[in-house]
Amino acid sequence: MPLTSFDFQQARVKQVLFKSRLRSVLYGVREAEASLFSPQENPLGQWLHTVLQPQHGAHPEVRELDRTVQQMLRTGQDLATRYQRGHIEEARTGLDQINTFADHIETLLLSLERGLAAA
Repeated sequence: MPLTSFDFQQARVKQVLFKSRLRSVLYGVREAEASLFSPQENPLGQWLHTVLQPQHGAHPEVRELDRTVQQMLRTGQDLATRYQRGHIEEARTGLDQINTFADHIETLLLSLERGLAAA
């Protein structure tokens, strides 16, 4: 079944959800759950592994997207650890790194969406 723009929009929402949850952790609203940082349990990681990779895993953008998502999750986990260790401002400043990953993920999603629509 071909991917639609709705599928890509869902991925974007999942990315925003991750950033929102991470921000909640770094501002003391919620506890960091391991599932937030697990590629198999994180909603964006799940979408990537269950929807995108099975159909389009051979595309270079998909492989780059997987690497970038994993880097973003590892960085998020590192920021949560810093926060838990009392390095609160350092952890919050690290959100800029998450935004950089998110921007790159958006670029990859857009490229894939356009490329698959043209195919």
